[in-house]
Amino acid sequence: MTGPGYPGIEEVLPQTGRMVLLTRIVGHSQERTTCAVEISTTSPFYDGQGGVPAWVALEYMAQCVAAHGGLRARAAGDPVTIGFLLGSRSVALHTAGFRPGQELEVEAAHLWGEHDFFSFTCTVRDARTRVTLAEATLAVARAAGAEAPGVTGRGSGEAP
Repeated sequence: MTGPGYPGIEEVLPQTGRMVLLTRIVGHSQERTTCAVEISTTSPFYDGQGGVPAWVALEYMAQCVAAHGGLRARAAGDPVTIGFLLGSRSVALHTAGFRPGQELEVEAAHLWGEHDFFSFTCTVRDARTRVTLAEATLAVARAAGAEAPGVTGRGSGEAP
């Protein structure tokens, strides 16, 4: 699924198959990207006891960062590369989990970095109520020269 004017999420992420946790891209600029996640009983990490645990928000955030990099790469005509989550700071989970039927809005905003090391401030909100459910600052690295299989579009030396 894709938002108006944006490619499908699978086209800009190095993840494939069931490990693509984001549903679609809903906003993008030079400094930030916003993605949607639709929670259902078939969502990866659904625990069968009411939802998806809140700690999965860190992966939603990391994938939103990757989508930002993939979109910038695509715009530059470069291949999407594999990246790594190096760490997180100031992680705050304001909910125990996400329930089926809930739509989340995940935003990643570039704080600093260029070339291969970056920091992003990330937020997960309920798309309907706009309540912040999780927030963190992520440190990420791009694996130089490690293209994601089957995906094209990576930024050259710029913030992902």
